[in-house]
Amino acid sequence: MINLRELGAYAGAVDKDGVDITFGIYLPGITSHDGYEVHVQVLHKADHFYENILPRDFQLEYKEGSENDLWQAQIHLSPEDGTHFGLSGSYLYRYQLLQSQPDSDEKRIVTRWFTDPFALATDIGLLSAVVTPDSFAPFEWTDDEWKTPELADLIVYELQVEEFNSNFAGVIERIPFLKSLGVNCLELMPITSLKLNFNWGYEPLHYFAPYERWGGIQGLKQLVNTCHSEGIAVILDVVYQHVDPSFPYNLVYKDTGLESPMIGGDGPFGPEIDFARDFAREYIQTANYHWLHEYHIDGFRYDEVTDLYDGPMGIQYAHIAYNTYNESLKIGRFTPSGKPGEYSRLIQCTEAQNRPQEILKDTFSTSTWQDSFRCMSEGMAETGTVDEHFVHQVVLDQNYTGYPYTKTVQDIEGQPVDMPVMPFQYLENHDNSQLISHVAILPDDVPFGDRSQFYKLQPFAIALYTCEGTPMLWQGQEFAQNYVLPTKGRARVCYQRNVNWEYFYDEYGTPLVQLYRTLGSLRRTYPALRSRESFYYSAESRIEDKVVAYRRHHGSTGQVAIVFLNFSDGHQKISVPFPLSGTYREMIDQDKRTEPYEITVNEDNQSFEIEVPGHYGFVFIKE
Repeated sequence: MINLRELGAYAGAVDKDGVDITFGIYLPGITSHDGYEVHVQVLHKADHFYENILPRDFQLEYKEGSENDLWQAQIHLSPEDGTHFGLSGSYLYRYQLLQSQPDSDEKRIVTRWFTDPFALATDIGLLSAVVTPDSFAPFEWTDDEWKTPELADLIVYELQVEEFNSNFAGVIERIPFLKSLGVNCLELMPITSLKLNFNWGYEPLHYFAPYERWGGIQGLKQLVNTCHSEGIAVILDVVYQHVDPSFPYNLVYKDTGLESPMIGGDGPFGPEIDFARDFAREYIQTANYHWLHEYHIDGFRYDEVTDLYDGPMGIQYAHIAYNTYNESLKIGRFTPSGKPGEYSRLIQCTEAQNRPQEILKDTFSTSTWQDSFRCMSEGMAETGTVDEHFVHQVVLDQNYTGYPYTKTVQDIEGQPVDMPVMPFQYLENHDNSQLISHVAILPDDVPFGDRSQFYKLQPFAIALYTCEGTPMLWQGQEFAQNYVLPTKGRARVCYQRNVNWEYFYDEYGTPLVQLYRTLGSLRRTYPALRSRESFYYSAESRIEDKVVAYRRHHGSTGQVAIVFLNFSDGHQKISVPFPLSGTYREMIDQDKRTEPYEITVNEDNQSFEIEVPGHYGFVFIKE
């Protein structure tokens, strides 16, 4: 078993005699019996770039009989004049692997240096770090009362921290804006330590350490804690299919020629994790538990599950999701009372684009990315037509889409309990060009979507916020962010696309943001818009005229919402039966009108003709 208490680096209290630091690393199959030596090189961060101050080198001891071939050392750093050795602060460290040569006093450098695969902190780039405990006060969580929201109540916002607003503190700064959109869940693209050159983080190197340049340990904890205080869940995008080539369990084992305990062959995205190996499964499971307990994370978006799914009882993704679900049952924020009979609200969202329905149905996932909504939206934006399949996707007709409503899981006592499941629905995500670029592209050597066409995005936004499933926004779509993403190559992941916050204020962004805010408020306010009951007015909708209608219904309250969408350039009339008698009020422009736009229905299924503005829509609510 992997025991984090004996791994990584831990610094003791600093006193006049200096500081003690304990290091530990597992290197299965690499032992002192074969002449191997493991050294750690340590340097105070404040001395990093002084040419006359060199790292101190210490040899680790091989722990005979340890399950995973543990190497450990407790070192003492005494104060030295002209340096920061022995003082408080952050110490950088890296490992080196050497091997004695037969019949010689010489030692061969096998791996010149490698990072710590269990580092809890890092510096910029490939260096591991350990911080003395007096450098900052222990973090005090204030989220004891926090409960992860129900899946049906989520509005998710996907963001890349650096592109969105620089760092973890920058995300905190934008929380009021996110809440104004109705957002109550952040999906953070990879936040574990990235290399210094910009990339999205899908070449993982450190699995236990948040990126130092974004605020590190304290910064991420503060972000999660603040989000929880503001009613926002936080889930992490995690990459368990492949690693960076310099990941120690790839690099070191290639250098030694020994079989890696984690890595199989090289794949299209990098060296691939081999889940047939016990150590690989334990490593990934330990990482998940670490984020749940140490950082109070509410769930995970699992990257590239298509390649990790080996059946409902498989040892890859299904095994991870099952164990993580069971671990979450021990944590109070995932159940309302923590008593038997409750399912965990842990969010486990897969990226499995080739068979999302199957994986959602047959694993302990709660949700899944699926591209149908996005692909149909892009096609409609490009052609100026309406695809009837789009509406079926919006209302998640189960016979059409194949997505389950619930699945049987287990409660804290292992007894069966039904848990709701649903896919994420989105117009945009980090993997694709933004929707405005499918409407029109500006002529330039660097392509950008034509934001003057922002109004054509409006019916798509209304559909997103009134759909069945969990709506997800990608950063900046709410004010027509207009990047065009290359279809292949390094420019996809290594070109920084900062959110253009100035768009928030301009003539195109301002009205679109206002629409998103209104829609966010409506979805959060009216349970009919979050329900699993929908009906498509297929007979009344006129695809050829680009006008469609559907309704949402909340059974226990009887609340009804009727949604009209017009994707054409001009006004369109459409007549539909209103299912229940009573008063229906149009809510999108409620605050803009001098008088309410209301329809009084005297008898069930009475039909009314509605005139819908071009590239717009209406939402009528009967409470």
